[in-house]
Amino acid sequence: MSSVPGSGGDGGGGDSLHRFLFERFPVRGELVRLNATWRSVLERCDYPPPVRALLGDAMSAAALLSATIKFQGQLTLQIQGEGAVNLLVVQCNQNFNLRGLAHWQGPVQERGGLVGTARLVITIEQSESGERYQGIVEVDGDDIGAALETYFRQSEQLPTRLWLSGDERCAAGMLVQRLPGESADADAWNRVVTLAATVSGEELRTLAPRRLLGRLFHEEELRLFEPRPVSFRCSCSRERIERVIVGMGQQEAESILADEGSIRVACEFCNKRYEFDRVDIEQLFSGATQAPPSSTRH
Repeated sequence: MSSVPGSGGDGGGGDSLHRFLFERFPVRGELVRLNATWRSVLERCDYPPPVRALLGDAMSAAALLSATIKFQGQLTLQIQGEGAVNLLVVQCNQNFNLRGLAHWQGPVQERGGLVGTARLVITIEQSESGERYQGIVEVDGDDIGAALETYFRQSEQLPTRLWLSGDERCAAGMLVQRLPGESADADAWNRVVTLAATVSGEELRTLAPRRLLGRLFHEEELRLFEPRPVSFRCSCSRERIERVIVGMGQQEAESILADEGSIRVACEFCNKRYEFDRVDIEQLFSGATQAPPSSTRH
């Protein structure tokens, strides 16, 4: 950890999360920048620029939100709307492995009104305990940052502000949050928000974290922590698909086999394809523990 206003190394700016803490009053922050992670998502689907921008904001927001909570499992942001973008899903686990996708219909020319009347559903699933928490807020004008600010205000009762930006090469964001506790500086929170609001999208995407924080808060004492890596990783697997097939029942599986000759499943997040032939399906429902060699493709 190091004080931002001083000299020294930069701390890196690639796919990573950077936590910072104001020394003299209870306010913390997070910076995220997604380069290779974001491009890995874009390589798998040719999104129209407005949809791409919305998805980039959601990717950054999911990473920032995950950094503010303690969990072992998976956090999902899901937008369900009535506009051109009728579904957007981003998932992040405790190791900051991200994946995301968006569905849209018709030509999309501009950003405004992409989701129409929509809800942002935030789901946190704890892998060890099996506990599941869900919060729902309205999305107004495609503003994911504002929706999450409402979520923090209503659910966590913590004043929080977010700034998000993205292009075809980078998605980035910054969060500042007022923590519980008294401060001798009554104007500290308002001052932090006012200074943070001067950040531009280009600065979020291009300035190294130490330089960016020094520009925004050059008269404040804050501490910049070591960065945490962020990466693209899909959690799909053959075993997960097998469980889904078993869950739908043998009769339904055999009906698909009769119609199609095999069961084919493609992961929408990573485009990986799985195929199950009749031998595979028979084995799944026979309860055998080891599969014989087959030509199954995936």
